[in-house]
Amino acid sequence: MTDQVTVLDAMVILEREDGRILLIERANTGYADGLLNLPSGKVERGESVKEAAVREAFEEVGVKIDAVDLRPVHVVHHRNPEGNARVGWFFATTRWEGKPYNAEPAKCAGLTWADPDHLPDNTVPYNAHGIAQYRRGISLSLHGWS
Repeated sequence: MTDQVTVLDAMVILEREDGRILLIERANTGYADGLLNLPSGKVERGESVKEAAVREAFEEVGVKIDAVDLRPVHVVHHRNPEGNARVGWFFATTRWEGKPYNAEPAKCAGLTWADPDHLPDNTVPYNAHGIAQYRRGISLSLHGWS
């Protein structure tokens, strides 16, 4: 048996006053291209999940977030169809500096503000699950496990 490293992901739910949340369309990455997901990414060595969330939001959509404004709203232990595990930390905020824009045009085909209770069909299932659990007030879940 080989040792498995569980990836930590940090997801950012940017919530506008009208309740819509920001999703980005993946492109040219080799994974889930054409699907929508939250500004997000892997936690890097030496970085906390909140630091990763702040960094990813800036890198992907150009907004500055103060880590104290990020509310942890859901954690999901996810396993993909290939059997690889990851833990996703979902953070929500209504406060950020700057107007979101496509800061990574080589990896992103565009941005959309979506109703979190009626996500587009092409939302990455892992993200859609975490958002749905957050909206239900559930703080921890499993996704992709039997």
